[in-house]
Amino acid sequence: MFTLAEVASLNDIQPTYRILKPWWDVFMDYLAVVMLMVAIFAGTMQLTKDQVVCLPVLQSTVNSKAQPSTSGKADFTTVETTTGQGEEASMRMVSFGSAPTVTPDVPLSRATSSQYQPTEPGQELKKEQKDSSGRKTNLDFQQYVFINQMCYHLALPWYSKYFPYLVLIHTIILIVSSNFWFKYPKTCSKIEHFVSILGKCFESPWTTKALSETACEDSEENKQRLTGAQSLPKYVSTSSDEGSPSASTPMITKSGFKFSADKPMIEVPSVTILDKKDGEQAKALFEKVRKFRAHVEDSDLIYKLYVGQTVIKTFKFIFILCYTANFVNTISFEHTCNPKVEHLIGYTQFECTHNMAYMLKKLLISYISLICVYGFICLYTLFWLFRIPLKEYSFEKVREESSFSDIPDVKNDFAFLLHMVDQYDQLYSKRFGVFLSEVSENKLREISLNHEWTFEKLRQHVSRNAQDKQELHLFMLSGVPDAVFDLTDLDVLKLELIPEAKIPAKISQMTNLQELHLCHCPAKVEQTAFSFLRDHLRCLYVKFTDVAEIPAWVYLLKNLRELYLIGNLNSENNKMIGLESLRELRHLKILHVKSNLTKIPPNITDVAPHLTKLVIHNDGTKLVVLNSLKKMTNVAELELQNCELERIPHAIFSLSNLQELDLKSNSIRTIEEIISFQHLKRLTCLKLWHNKIVNIPSSITHIKNLESLYLSNNKLESLPAAVFSLQKLRCLDVSYNSIALIPVEIGLLQNLQHFHITGNKVDVLPKQLFKCVKLRTLSLGQNCITSIPDKISQLLQLTHLELKGNCLDRLPATLGQCQLLRKGGLVVEDHLFDALPSEVKEVLNQDTSIPFANGI
Repeated sequence: MFTLAEVASLNDIQPTYRILKPWWDVFMDYLAVVMLMVAIFAGTMQLTKDQVVCLPVLQSTVNSKAQPSTSGKADFTTVETTTGQGEEASMRMVSFGSAPTVTPDVPLSRATSSQYQPTEPGQELKKEQKDSSGRKTNLDFQQYVFINQMCYHLALPWYSKYFPYLVLIHTIILIVSSNFWFKYPKTCSKIEHFVSILGKCFESPWTTKALSETACEDSEENKQRLTGAQSLPKYVSTSSDEGSPSASTPMITKSGFKFSADKPMIEVPSVTILDKKDGEQAKALFEKVRKFRAHVEDSDLIYKLYVGQTVIKTFKFIFILCYTANFVNTISFEHTCNPKVEHLIGYTQFECTHNMAYMLKKLLISYISLICVYGFICLYTLFWLFRIPLKEYSFEKVREESSFSDIPDVKNDFAFLLHMVDQYDQLYSKRFGVFLSEVSENKLREISLNHEWTFEKLRQHVSRNAQDKQELHLFMLSGVPDAVFDLTDLDVLKLELIPEAKIPAKISQMTNLQELHLCHCPAKVEQTAFSFLRDHLRCLYVKFTDVAEIPAWVYLLKNLRELYLIGNLNSENNKMIGLESLRELRHLKILHVKSNLTKIPPNITDVAPHLTKLVIHNDGTKLVVLNSLKKMTNVAELELQNCELERIPHAIFSLSNLQELDLKSNSIRTIEEIISFQHLKRLTCLKLWHNKIVNIPSSITHIKNLESLYLSNNKLESLPAAVFSLQKLRCLDVSYNSIALIPVEIGLLQNLQHFHITGNKVDVLPKQLFKCVKLRTLSLGQNCITSIPDKISQLLQLTHLELKGNCLDRLPATLGQCQLLRKGGLVVEDHLFDALPSEVKEVLNQDTSIPFANGI
């Protein structure tokens, strides 16, 4: 038989799961333990003391005569003698063949003696009354044992024999049904995870701090108590709802007062800085709660399983009650047994007694009582399960009592688990709600961030950029540290990948700040901060993934001069431009858009009257609609890069104030429309680099004011003479083409200062090239040039000369006469430089600050 400890282990659950056991489950567990005790006690008694005692039933002999009786093949005669009304004695002589035989009523010795000795009836009666005190059955011990066992199985009701086992089986089923949701793998893992997180949230110092600060803010009574106190104890509990403090619940230290002119106010600094380890643990808890919520809220398996096991227990209760009640009356002390073994015993009927009948009946009544109580609790559980929607849980009360008004309501299994916890202690849910609040999470991040990023640490990260401005770049932080706004001499602030960035009013003390970068950082600003940025910010970079990430306040910076938008400007649903109106940007001069546009955003026309520079960098998406450009009448610089343009857009020819045009990295093959540029009187710079242009039309001569022409990385094979008629040309870049010859007409470009022809097939340099005496940069690298003429000495203003990658065997000694050329500006193989005369190398190695004589 099982011991109580072995069977009770089925009802044992992990102590941590007890918070999910409401009072009815606990009560039913105790009832199950009592029922187990009943089963084990009844079973023990039955195994050790249960027995049936049987006696044969003698036939009645009052006023009867001797009657012949046969049994099987035996013939016997019974003689009965009756004396008196209340007494009777019988003596039966049985003749069985030739041997003397006795009936069970007559002792064997008497039957034998009566065979040979005649006895008078009066004498025999007197002797029997004298010798016997009861009725003789003439059964030996083995026959009694045999008949007792036979009648135990035949006469005793089955329920009396199997009652302990049935109780044990039913109780085990009820115990398993009560705790199955703790054992089933698909629910056990979620419950275990939930209990683990819940315990950590309950004991987290951050929970105590958050709730305590809320209590301090909302409790006027607490404020009055603090105000009137002369001295405060070192540790003060601030949450009246959390009960008495325990070892696992940290206390908060409070001290100090702060008064305003209108009303006395109390400053309760408490624990403003968490221990670094506690802060990291709290951050990890926020992440765990977020993931657990997403994992559990998508199903209601735990709820259904709990309802199912409660329904099973209810039906089990009804079933047990129905069939058990019918067997109460069957348990009796006396039983009549007809074993049908007369040929072995000699009797047909026996009267039996069951010694455990009284005890079993009492145990059965006790068991029925326990089952009834158990069943009523099951019915109450079902009522509770269906009375309110347990798949929805609201933190409305917590929101009202705390400052965390953003705690969301939860659903499905997450909600059900919280309802179960509330039956144990509502304080668990209250503390757990702190970790569902984004406000609480942001506050924790803010405290940890300010603790880590002090003013001294931020000062170490300030650097000087290319424009010699003080710049601070913050990358992948949880927020913007408060100490940033104490750097009052900062010129440029870069915030990158800071999703919860907030710009407070303290930014108004950064009077030198004029440039702000927001890279994937949808910053929120306070009203005072916005007023400051609106009046003082001059340059803003916004890098984003979706247009919705652009902060709305960006479109209201009326004093902004430069705006850089980098990201996808198409909305996700209808592929329409999602850029808001730029009408408020009244002083915007430069607009830089790097996106995947198919047309010029119509909102750009809002700033057309005062926009002077427009830059559109596409990612290879073909820019089709360009009609909006016609309205940009005041644009002086226009860049349309990587827009898959195949021809020069006609809308550009309407920009009468255009001075610089950059069509880099497109698919332009022909530039016959270049003749229309003659209407752009102010055009001085034309950049057609990184295209597929094969030739330059002679109509380029009509762009008479052109000063810079960039045609690098195209497919040019020659330079037409028309190019060299542009007398104002100062910069000509035809690098990385297939040009084999430099025309002699290049000598006509007397104002040429920069000439780049790197990466072509030039083998000879014309002498006319060196008539361009204003040349400062001459790039001749990666060609097939075999020699450099001595006339290079005429280029007195040359500061940069690239010759690397040619077929030169020496450099001319006249390089030393190029007064401004130094070794740093000479790009050539080392062995060629080493082969120069020492006096030439000495000149080239001179510092530019040292005056030197003309010539060598």
